[in-house]
Amino acid sequence: MRLLIAVFLLVSVQKHLAAQVGIISPDKKLSVQVSVNKAGEIKYSVRYLDTEVLRSSSLGIQTATVDFSKGNNLLGATPVQTINDAYSMVYAKKKQSTYTANKRIVQFKNNNGKALDIIFQVSNDAVAFRYHYNEGNNFTDNITNELTSFHFPTTAKAWLQPMQVSKTGWEQTNPAYEEHYVQDVPVGTKSPSAAGWVYPALFRANDVWALITEASVEPNDCATRLKAESPDGEYSIGFPDPREIITGKGLLPTFQSTYVSPWRIITIGSLATIIESTAGTDLAKPSVIKNTAFVLPGKASWSWINSKDDFIVYDEQIKYIDFAAKMNWQYCLVDAAWDTKIGYEKMKELADYAKTKNVGLLLWYNSAGDWNTVKYTPKDLLLTAESRAKEFQRLKDMGIKGVKIDFFAGDGQSVMEYYHSILKDAAKHELLVNFHGATLPRGWARTYPHLMTTEAVRGFEMITFGQGDADKEATHCAMLPFTRNAFDPMDFTPMNLYKLQTKVQRKTTAAFELATSILFLSGIQHYAESPEGMQQVPENIQQFLRNLPNTWDDVKFVDGFPGKYVVIARRSGNKWYIAGINGDAAAKTIQLDLSSFKKKKATLITEGEGGQLFAEKQINSKKPQTITMPAAGGFVVVLE
Repeated sequence: MRLLIAVFLLVSVQKHLAAQVGIISPDKKLSVQVSVNKAGEIKYSVRYLDTEVLRSSSLGIQTATVDFSKGNNLLGATPVQTINDAYSMVYAKKKQSTYTANKRIVQFKNNNGKALDIIFQVSNDAVAFRYHYNEGNNFTDNITNELTSFHFPTTAKAWLQPMQVSKTGWEQTNPAYEEHYVQDVPVGTKSPSAAGWVYPALFRANDVWALITEASVEPNDCATRLKAESPDGEYSIGFPDPREIITGKGLLPTFQSTYVSPWRIITIGSLATIIESTAGTDLAKPSVIKNTAFVLPGKASWSWINSKDDFIVYDEQIKYIDFAAKMNWQYCLVDAAWDTKIGYEKMKELADYAKTKNVGLLLWYNSAGDWNTVKYTPKDLLLTAESRAKEFQRLKDMGIKGVKIDFFAGDGQSVMEYYHSILKDAAKHELLVNFHGATLPRGWARTYPHLMTTEAVRGFEMITFGQGDADKEATHCAMLPFTRNAFDPMDFTPMNLYKLQTKVQRKTTAAFELATSILFLSGIQHYAESPEGMQQVPENIQQFLRNLPNTWDDVKFVDGFPGKYVVIARRSGNKWYIAGINGDAAAKTIQLDLSSFKKKKATLITEGEGGQLFAEKQINSKKPQTITMPAAGGFVVVLE
């Protein structure tokens, strides 16, 4: 009898031990608890110190043949394993990054005997997890649903961008991640778009900030988003609209025998954590490109942002090549319809001329396909591997340095495969890549270092189109470092210093615009200034732009609040550049402690007076400084 009781107690203890699994960050501030409830549903919760960040939230997947939504048993977990990684990126918020996390694989089995592993990695600044399912048989299956949710306390607030509905917008080119943010709304607020919300999604729970995104989206995956409805503050992962595909090809994730999902990432901590974290690239797949010698970050002149379609002509591009050369910028982007308005033969002449000026040319392409009704050319040249190879080789022979590819309009699996195929083929021909009308790149800049930038933002072109966007520019820009540009390069095309060449009136100051050249991260920064506009800019500011670094070694959050204002410091070599912008309609005064940077010289650039665009002066680098930014104003400090 005693033996039976002992066996019963042992079994009970084992069941109790397996009822919950914990994973703790190396610094013990972040903790995750994983369990199953009475229905066999997989649940997890997250705490930061004593603060509840995520209440009981859901985990699980469903395939066409297997269901892990309920009836699961928690078998246990592997011992804690320390993950250490160190990597460099050609361009990012930090040149050198280190990643340390505690890893545990939590193991489940459903009532049909099918096993599912959920891999957790918890670092000091992020909780990351992914699904691993091994069928063991050699057959193809699809993921039909993912149950992952993020259940915030009802007192939490959210800063989110609505996902655009497929086949809406100009020429039905949505989704393109190009909406304004809904700011500081209670969790549970329904998205104004039936398509939901995009990543990165920012939340504040009990004074702890959380930023949700995903990484390592492979060719067999679709990209995901958060669903439109979040009852009780619980946000669930959603799959793309069935129309977000390449015609006749796949929508949902597909796999043969083994499925490994993208990483689901929650960066957690203060606003400084959000700005300084590299979690979105820490979990991305390392570079698959061996030769990166051709990957040279830089800045570009670009005629279209000011003079639009009618001036994609030979003489105008000569003017912008000369402009880039004068400003010590590395590239000039030639936009849509260059093939008909300039032609390949004359483009070769332009490339040869640009080479004499140490400027490389970048050319626009339409991603095309029968899902794409946009008339701009060149189009239908990149859809197949054979056509891409022919066109990319032609460009390489012409001396072209990169391509800007536009209007993808989808997050389905077949579109993800198309992105990867383009990137792989472009690397073979040593061409840099810029995606427009595109999805969030989700860490791809680490995997493919020649992916210099991606739009996926309501960028400066929208400001040139309408006064409504110009009126919202300041608050919109003050959102982006905390969200869209937190991990991935962003082709906002910033920095119009003088004035727009349209009927729209820009509401931001010149100093605000100058600050965006530092705040926004892009492998190639396409500037929204014209040669004529730059002639109105003082020579000292022009020289500042000539000397502005193309890459950054480190980052520091100084001050800010999403949508209100932001001040960030970036280091290149021995110099620190501090940039600040005010997103509010009222002046903002901040205290800037420069002594921590330990530099001898400090130069402050702010708004000018009496019709002058800028004012520049030396300030004391050893003492705290009080700086007042006017409404929609900004500043730059250079420390050396």
